[in-house]
Amino acid sequence: MLNIIGKSKIYYAISGIFIVASIAALSLWGLQFGIDFKGGSILEIVYPNRNRPEINKITDLLKPLNLSDLKVSPVGDDSVDFRFRETDEATHQAIINSLNSSGGNIEEKRFSSIGPTIGNELKQKAIKAIIIVLLGISLYIAWAFRKVSRPLSSWRYGAATLAALFHDLIIPLGLFSYLGHFYGIEIGGDFIVALLVILGFSVHDTIVVFDRIRENLKRYASLDFDSLVNRSVNETLVRSINTSLTVLLTLSALYIFGGESLKYFILALMVGIFSGTYSSIFIASPLLASWFKMLSKKSS
Repeated sequence: MLNIIGKSKIYYAISGIFIVASIAALSLWGLQFGIDFKGGSILEIVYPNRNRPEINKITDLLKPLNLSDLKVSPVGDDSVDFRFRETDEATHQAIINSLNSSGGNIEEKRFSSIGPTIGNELKQKAIKAIIIVLLGISLYIAWAFRKVSRPLSSWRYGAATLAALFHDLIIPLGLFSYLGHFYGIEIGGDFIVALLVILGFSVHDTIVVFDRIRENLKRYASLDFDSLVNRSVNETLVRSINTSLTVLLTLSALYIFGGESLKYFILALMVGIFSGTYSSIFIASPLLASWFKMLSKKSS
């Protein structure tokens, strides 16, 4: 049986390093918001027969149009993604005509435009959604464990879960802050979806461990709390690892062989699910044991 609780300081230190690094990245660089949140237009075109020119040549074709904040990115072998400030239909057609002038009879795959007001509203709603989910999960766990009053009251289980969920959110956010600053990776609505999926996956894993602790409180009443929590984590360890490994293998295949548009959505899921599995095993349950130790010292 692994002594997970006895080595909790090591796991706290590992998480602490990543949390501090993530907070530092967010403080220094923030996040690069995509057009979903700041407003703008996105155009994706396809060059037939993979006859796509060099990206710098495509950019030069559009320079006379003076498009604000233009970003041109290759997608796969034959497509190009254009992102720029919100524009009208006349400019949209001018872009298509300019690109067609280079030959190749390009095909427009998609075009969408979002105003800055709508983008800002979406950003605010996304933040509210995440806060509501965090509070809702914590309250639910406190209610689900309401009959557990010994040796820790039920609300402490909710608080430990909230701390673990913060851990699982801040690490992907820090990673995308780094990617945004150095590689220009923007986040959009799909990133918020990824965060919500991470929260759901992480709390499911944590509840399984907490539920085993609740069962073992009745089954092993003679055990001290540290040993009981350690036993509970070990009893659910294989199940947690197998579940997460299965999901991560599937996501890895999608990341490698999937489309370019899903790449960073899948990356966020992979990092968050790995972080969530780590926190449910090495953070959430050890926090309960550490909290119990602290209360015991105060009462003695």
